[in-house]
Amino acid sequence: MLPKKASVCVFCGSRAGNRPAYAEAARATGEMLAKNGWRLVYGAGDVGLMGEVARSAQAAGAETFGVIPVHLLNREVGKRDLSTFVVTETMHERKKVMFMNSDAFVVLPGGGGSLDEFFEILTWRQLGLHEKPIVFLNIEGYWDPVLAMIDSIVTEGFAEASLAGYFTVAADVDALEKALLAAPAVG
Repeated sequence: MLPKKASVCVFCGSRAGNRPAYAEAARATGEMLAKNGWRLVYGAGDVGLMGEVARSAQAAGAETFGVIPVHLLNREVGKRDLSTFVVTETMHERKKVMFMNSDAFVVLPGGGGSLDEFFEILTWRQLGLHEKPIVFLNIEGYWDPVLAMIDSIVTEGFAEASLAGYFTVAADVDALEKALLAAPAVG
């Protein structure tokens, strides 16, 4: 079980996407993190789903930790009113700082950046570099094609079947909360 004061990293889009359910889930995720006393760690943007999750977490009283590379400060509208606001030189440094300051990872709908973040964390898990929980928030089946691709990677012999065991899939924020609460605390 994730303890109070745990830090949950949320990977998500810098755009809102086409379905209102994505923004609703981002806001509900921020509120859920605050309710459980967990700190939000994320990409420090104030746009898209990133902005939604951060504003709702702040409004509900959560501590917030944002990390943004200098070249995205304007594009992602760096949210400077966070509890902690870190500016890095590169995307690689951003991901490292987010990883080092997180106890669990949640993947909301997003684009290439969210996929990059997820697959790096998944690969590190596969290689035994961490045992932190990873949860896909699969709102309205958004991640179904990625989940099918992961199944195909296993079926085609490019990964062990255990790969799919390194993450959990939650259909809604209630299931996400249950998955995080059930996740083993990793020291």
